[in-house]
Amino acid sequence: MRWKTSRRSKNVEDRRGRRGGGGFRFPFPMGGGRGSGLGIGGGTLLLLALGFVLLGGDPLSLLRMFTGGGPVVIGPSAPHTRQIPQPVPRSTPAGGAPGSKAGDEQAEFVSAVLASTEDVWSSIFKKYGAVYTPPKLVMFTGYVQSACGMTSAAAGPFYCPGDHKVYIDLSFYRQLQAMGGSGDFARAYVLGHEVGHHIQNLAGTSDKVRRKQMMASKATANALSVLMELQADCYAGIWAHYANQQQKMLEPGDIEEGLRAAKSIGDDAIMRNAGARVRPDAFTHGSSKQRMEWLKRGLATGALESCDTFTKAGVKL
Repeated sequence: MRWKTSRRSKNVEDRRGRRGGGGFRFPFPMGGGRGSGLGIGGGTLLLLALGFVLLGGDPLSLLRMFTGGGPVVIGPSAPHTRQIPQPVPRSTPAGGAPGSKAGDEQAEFVSAVLASTEDVWSSIFKKYGAVYTPPKLVMFTGYVQSACGMTSAAAGPFYCPGDHKVYIDLSFYRQLQAMGGSGDFARAYVLGHEVGHHIQNLAGTSDKVRRKQMMASKATANALSVLMELQADCYAGIWAHYANQQQKMLEPGDIEEGLRAAKSIGDDAIMRNAGARVRPDAFTHGSSKQRMEWLKRGLATGALESCDTFTKAGVKL
């Protein structure tokens, strides 16, 4: 990817090296964040799984990575949830990402990608006569406090609709690479997906899905979650489509990197790699095949209407 000469976003908050504060607990998922469980020692994973079960959680969610209709209509933001006060960000070095240290390439990378998503989605919203409000991106270490609760880095990158922020522990990228998701565009796809959840939040899709999930069986709720995640994959593709058109960001091989990353984080791939039985009824993010298909769809069309996973599945929101 051609990103080093791109502008950096001002919407980055660096909380790395700070304690998240408060006792550790797993929050109820609210439209972002997916725990991979990979890269964690067996003993640690066992303790986390035990604690999660005692709290009423599903231990399979420790194996998951990126949680989080009808045609998407760009409109007013979803109702605002009370935000938890956040620490004051560090000062911004000259020419660097806000809060990043000089020579911190990973921080510079996520800041450049976030800036690109801001430019692309601002132009798309403008076509619909709306103004895009970008999310903040929080870099953290270990665990972090958000409006969605206290969350461990084991949950992977996530978006919290309560405070309109994307959270990432940059060590996640090592796990992604170990799973087969190597390369700049694989890393960028992760952020594009989480920003896709922000688009769903602004469009009101997230609230509609959560309301249906509250009245549905577990299997139906899981199926709705899959449709949300696949749509976020498609939105990541839309971002990349226009980032390449407007900013010439993609280089040969980048798209293949993104598709390999999508394949590596399918529910079926994660279950197999963890030695678990593949259970489609337990999928919450989609199979490898589905994730690749919807990322490719967004890349090819650049059209919001092409990302209507709900109507294609016969679901009315």
